[in-house]
Amino acid sequence: MKEILIGALSGIVSGTGMGGGTVLILLLTIILGVEQHIAQATNLIFFIPTSIVAIITNWRHKLLDFKASIIIIICGVIGAIIGAIISSNTNVNDLRKYFGIFLAIIAVFEIYSYFRKYIFKSERDTIKNKNKIF
Repeated sequence: MKEILIGALSGIVSGTGMGGGTVLILLLTIILGVEQHIAQATNLIFFIPTSIVAIITNWRHKLLDFKASIIIIICGVIGAIIGAIISSNTNVNDLRKYFGIFLAIIAVFEIYSYFRKYIFKSERDTIKNKNKIF
């Protein structure tokens, strides 16, 4: 039952384009106790069908930039090869630590983006409205 919930949650997050694999790796390691290397490899298999569905859906809505996609795909494949080599030669505990640091950086960036978009913007709008002469 846990596997079904983890798969569904990761699929939903993946379908929104926010990185369901990150959620999948986190849940596999924390809830199921799967080793980090295995969780990351499972994520790669999970990524194939979920990305195909996302590609088809976004293509139907004409939301794909094929020219940029080709460049990103080529660089992504090269990066994946390099990353897989590095990952397979990295100690599991270090890999978990690096993944945690990666998640923390993403969290800080997302919090900063939220404040910049909603909090700081509303403060700027308030200042602009106060400075208006009626």
